[in-house]
Amino acid sequence: MATTAIGLIVALAGAACSGAGGGGGGGSSKTITIAAVDNPQMADLKNLVSDFQSKHSDITVKIVTLPEDQLRQQVTQDVAANSGRYDLFTIGTYEVPLWAKKGWIENLSPYIAKDSSYDANDLIPGIRGALSYQNNLYAVPFYGESSMLMYRKDMLSAKGITLPDHPTWDQVAAAAKAVNTSSVSGICLRGLPGWGEQLAPLDTVVNTYGGRWFDEKWNAQLNQPEFKAAVNFYINLIKTAGEPGAGNAGFTECLNAYNNGKVAMWYDATVAASNFTGDAAKNSGYAFAPHVVKDWSGWLWAWALGMPSSSKKKDAAWNFADWATNKDYIKLVGQKLGWAHVPPGTRTSTYSIPEYQQAAGAFAQVTVDSIAHADVTKPTVQPVPYVGVQYVDIDEFQQLGDQVSQEFAKVIAGGQTVDQAIAKAQSLATAVGKKYQT
Repeated sequence: MATTAIGLIVALAGAACSGAGGGGGGGSSKTITIAAVDNPQMADLKNLVSDFQSKHSDITVKIVTLPEDQLRQQVTQDVAANSGRYDLFTIGTYEVPLWAKKGWIENLSPYIAKDSSYDANDLIPGIRGALSYQNNLYAVPFYGESSMLMYRKDMLSAKGITLPDHPTWDQVAAAAKAVNTSSVSGICLRGLPGWGEQLAPLDTVVNTYGGRWFDEKWNAQLNQPEFKAAVNFYINLIKTAGEPGAGNAGFTECLNAYNNGKVAMWYDATVAASNFTGDAAKNSGYAFAPHVVKDWSGWLWAWALGMPSSSKKKDAAWNFADWATNKDYIKLVGQKLGWAHVPPGTRTSTYSIPEYQQAAGAFAQVTVDSIAHADVTKPTVQPVPYVGVQYVDIDEFQQLGDQVSQEFAKVIAGGQTVDQAIAKAQSLATAVGKKYQT
């Protein structure tokens, strides 16, 4: 979810003398290359790789971190071409079932079965299911998330505003406008184009308004009243009480603005709370994803480690994936970097660790409950032929979502009207829907 201008390549090697645990074989050295999304959790991972190296001295780890959109483009090209450039990569709940069906990524269940300490049953059911294909895990979660509303209790209380645990979008909009000033924006909402950026929160608004991308016969539904009303609401809220330069604001920009006290509220990923600092960490309140018609509207996502079928170093790659996603890694993060840094939303056992409960108590329950109520198979009010809350599980959605988000970004920038954007988006979706009509 994070965004930077340039990918960073970090080669991490350690010096220790224990066995490879099946990773290397003999005394030969192996280098595994991992493509990772550039965000705070992955930065923590890089800081702790020396622990892995101390246990696997015959495996050298090279981590390539990239902004989300660049990561998706490069990894998709690599895995589709079967080039073997990467041995592991971070992918999400969108890619896993699609790529597993194509045979692009390895079934990890046989690897997990060989490690009695991994405890796949400890993985949070909704996350485990979203990363499975035909009841087998094809990626292991590094962290899991839904979406929630985060707000500065001190800023809202100064205006006499309180919010319920399950606010409506109208309540949120009223609060945002009431606290909005020339120096502090009422709310931060992603406007940065991209299906994984702007459309992630916007799609949840569409869903709770009663909208959908396609009906059961794959007829595009973007020009229907519910979809249009959601887009109008979202963009109007940005324009009346949102952050300046919203068209360039993604997860990272909103996180920075919130941490710096520049916005009073923020609707985004539950994992964001793990990255709060200063007054933001001390004075934040947390509420479930705002709703309109659909009661539970939070998304479901996990950044997970998948293994391309083209990797020639699968045992070594699995050793790293095992290390980075098991219970011991959770404890390692807590002990070395602080319990607030623990990757959330993956394991049930994490939420019974006393130190984590103390560090994350304000948002831990909202996170767990939001994940539990996010149903990727029933994301909308009306029936749909697709899976996914903030995406449509078809190959074409990467391009379709990006193109549609570009049209909405033009509205945010003042370059066209919502009606104009909706008309173009409907045409784009119609062309895709026809491919699935039989």
